Amino acid sequence: MTSHLYALTFDANDPDGLAHFWAGLLGRETTEDPYGGIALAPNDDSGLRLRFLPSQEKKTVPNQTHFDLTSTSHDDQRRVVEQALELGGRHIDIGQLPEETHVVLADPEGNEFCVIEPGNNFLAGCGFIGALASDGSQQVGYFWSRALGWPLVWDQDEETAIQSPHGGPKITWGGPPLAPKVGKYRLHFDLVPSADSDQRDEIDRLVSIGAAPVDIGQGRVDWAVLVDPDGHEFCVLPPR
Repeated sequence: MTSHLYALTFDANDPDGLAHFWAGLLGRETTEDPYGGIALAPNDDSGLRLRFLPSQEKKTVPNQTHFDLTSTSHDDQRRVVEQALELGGRHIDIGQLPEETHVVLADPEGNEFCVIEPGNNFLAGCGFIGALASDGSQQVGYFWSRALGWPLVWDQDEETAIQSPHGGPKITWGGPPLAPKVGKYRLHFDLVPSADSDQRDEIDRLVSIGAAPVDIGQGRVDWAVLVDPDGHEFCVLPPR
């Protein structure tokens, strides 16, 4: 039994506006999501659905995960950066060094992302969204590999990465030191049980491999909130 990674979900002060930004940058169309909110559907089975849900909370600290977008040439890298700026993004300083060749940006709500220089071997073949680069331990990389049934494609010096057997973005965890957790994360995974499991059984399985239920004030809902071994929230949605 495994879970299907249904979506990466953003808490957004302006879901329509944030969806418009990412739709323009990724070349996707917005759509209503069957679980609520606005979504950008993947272009193929190696892609990643994005969801945008309304939140009144303002962003105050760096996110625990961000996109690494790929480029095919230096001109292409400049084009992606220019397009992001035209759509409402901005340059930000997170301590990157002058000699580093990736470009660090933020979307209109301050969510960080990078546009990676061409020729990055680690992201070769991953598509435009090359990776979800995450703050996390080796243990959490092992947890998500088991949770999703995705193989480890990197495991060295406490850094880990997994990737769907279908290809697409890698999910990476950079190892220690981990940033202290401050409040609920603004980005989280939404999982749906695979066809051979129901929601309750899948929650029990995830708990058995290191997850834990958590109350974030969700009340009586038909989805469950858990945290992974590093305390990152994620949701298990009912099949639909």
